[in-house]
Amino acid sequence: QLQLVESGGGLVQPGGSLRLSCAASGATLENYAIGWFRQAPGKEREGVSCISYSGASAAYADSVKGRFIISRDNAANLAYLQMHSLKAEDTAVYYCAAVWSYALCSGDVENRGNHESAYDWGEGTQVTVSS
Repeated sequence: QLQLVESGGGLVQPGGSLRLSCAASGATLENYAIGWFRQAPGKEREGVSCISYSGASAAYADSVKGRFIISRDNAANLAYLQMHSLKAEDTAVYYCAAVWSYALCSGDVENRGNHESAYDWGEGTQVTVSS
């Protein structure tokens, strides 16, 4: 059973940076596409970014393109989300999720799809952008 644990969230000023980490256990991460999702208060969970099994391909929501970078280290069973130029509207709980299909994950990110039941989810980490 794949288990995911996020870390790295916190309070940051507008324009600042944070790096989120996702640690996997119970299964080999390289068999999964990894997505980062977020949910702000009063809003639905939305896809932020997705990375393919080897890391060769990545997808980003329009709202974070050019500011966020997704990466992974399969040997360490880790995935990351580097966030730059953070804005108040980036404030949310950020979730790491794993799924067997990169096409599904990238579609959820780029086309605001919703296939939540297909993913294994972490518990989330809070990111607050505020001065």
